[in-house]
Amino acid sequence: MTVSFNYKVPLMAVFFVLNVMAALLSAAEISVRIDRNPVALNESFQMVFMANEQPDAAPDFTPLEKDFEILSRSQQQSTQIINLKRTNSIQWLLTVMAKRSGKLIVPAISFGKDSSAFSTLTVNEVQSLTTTNSDLFLQVEVNTDKPYIQQQVLYTLKFYRKVNITQAQLTEPELQDAVIEKLGEDKNYKTQYQGSSYVVTERRYAIFPQKSGTMTIAPLQLTANVVAARQPQFNGFFNRQSTRAKRVASAAIILEVQAKPATAAGSYWLPAEQVYVEDKWSAESREMIVGEPATRTLTLLAKGLASAVLPELNKGDMPAHLKAYADQPVLKESVQAGGMVAFREEKIALIPSQAGSYTLPALEIPWWNTNTQKMEVAHIAERTITAVAAVGADINTDMHKAPLPHATAMSESTASLTENPVILGKSEQALGLWFWWAIFFASAWLITLVYFLVRKNRKPE
Repeated sequence: MTVSFNYKVPLMAVFFVLNVMAALLSAAEISVRIDRNPVALNESFQMVFMANEQPDAAPDFTPLEKDFEILSRSQQQSTQIINLKRTNSIQWLLTVMAKRSGKLIVPAISFGKDSSAFSTLTVNEVQSLTTTNSDLFLQVEVNTDKPYIQQQVLYTLKFYRKVNITQAQLTEPELQDAVIEKLGEDKNYKTQYQGSSYVVTERRYAIFPQKSGTMTIAPLQLTANVVAARQPQFNGFFNRQSTRAKRVASAAIILEVQAKPATAAGSYWLPAEQVYVEDKWSAESREMIVGEPATRTLTLLAKGLASAVLPELNKGDMPAHLKAYADQPVLKESVQAGGMVAFREEKIALIPSQAGSYTLPALEIPWWNTNTQKMEVAHIAERTITAVAAVGADINTDMHKAPLPHATAMSESTASLTENPVILGKSEQALGLWFWWAIFFASAWLITLVYFLVRKNRKPE
């Protein structure tokens, strides 16, 4: 009986597994980004799909049509060379509009065997608006009308228009006893309102009320020249553009500013969405050398606050024999999608004067969470550092009692002069002996000179 084996099937299976693994390893990474979130119903926005390399195939955007209407699409490709490394980037830009409100999911889009990531989007209902001018109007809103004192209030202005305008002038929001900061650049997009298409310019502000009570944000006013449509006359060459001035105003916003809660702890008041504090050291280890400085950097981040209200981090309560020298604090502010983010950084140089262990006290920053309406504490635990003496140094020597460099040089010079008193005594004896020999020879030379002069002047007999 002859038994035969078919080697083709195992070999084909091995090749199939290797091809699958190669496809997985070479899969393109595709991300998705939405230019605004949340958006309003019947409001256009952009979805951007980005691949770090050429995907397996062209994208299939059919799954998007369930919840979104695709208005336009385009593709861009760019190449960058950084440190002799070439990087390709491919983008697919889609202008879409949501078909319904609520929490919508942007499904994964297939690019052949490759696929993009999931994403979420919030679509709000269109707010009703009563206006006497359907061609041009302003709409304002705030994220909260009952903030706490010094809490961030996001004030959003939307300028709707479906006509061409020129020489537009828009007033800024005004509110007494409040700090107002503009957030980023204006955004322009298209939307549908009451069955008509509008171009919208959106502008955002961060308002920080500085006192409690009822406060009113005055209405904003827009003055612009509206271009009127007219029939051309003659050949149209000498026709001038006809405009008419219009002025529209927004509604006033009333804020009921609450005072600091009685349950709030701490000597300062920080109403924020998030607070984070950390410390970093210039050295990797916590071991220091006596007389040499080490830098400790304290950083405080607060979302929804201005940098001016951030507290001081360095309290100055250092252990004995540990000197602290603080630099000027660095205060910064950045604008993000959720509003202002405040930043404070302090650098402290620490110099130990004696060897041993030093315990730095804990740092606690109490703050009021505006999302949960509760007090929280951002803190840094106690830090223990160890100081060791330098190599070859006397551990009992106080760094403050060390002689100055020029005094040390003078001491060394004096010591070198008085090092061998016996040799100096012999030098003095030799100097005296040579002095007397010089006097002797000078006297002998004078006597000889006098002798020859007298002998020359004597007359012969």
